[in-house]
Amino acid sequence: MDDAVDADDPETVAVDELLDRVGFDADDSVLTRRQAEVLALRERGLKQSVIANRLGTSRANVSSVESSARENVAKARETIAFAEALAAPVRVEIPADTDLYDVPGRVYDACDEAGVKVNHTAPELMKVVSDAAGDAVHGREVRRRLFVTVSSDGTVRVRHS
Repeated sequence: MDDAVDADDPETVAVDELLDRVGFDADDSVLTRRQAEVLALRERGLKQSVIANRLGTSRANVSSVESSARENVAKARETIAFAEALAAPVRVEIPADTDLYDVPGRVYDACDEAGVKVNHTAPELMKVVSDAAGDAVHGREVRRRLFVTVSSDGTVRVRHS
């Protein structure tokens, strides 16, 4: 492939320059350099077959590298959420089979005890919890145990088991 780079053409994106520009450092990342390259190119809209040709490998290998990279990113996000939950002054466990309408009261009570202000009205808080919980909430039913944390600045985070 020609080394000329056209900023408007994702197929000619200079992946090394892109990774340098966003500050990627394989020594400090949960991603390998190859995983970062594949994700960067996929985020620019390149198909796996095009990436495979650029990297001199198979499309199946690119698919495997991309899958591993996305799993690593998800694990890193969960690790951050866990660390934030440990540090949060407010932690509320919401058991399965709880009515979503009961969640704000539980969170507000815990925040009152800790002297923390929540930055959401009850309807907003239900939406935050429901959106973050994914399939752990269906309609008004909490189907799987949730952990709601509130930081000292009022930021609400939701994790599910």
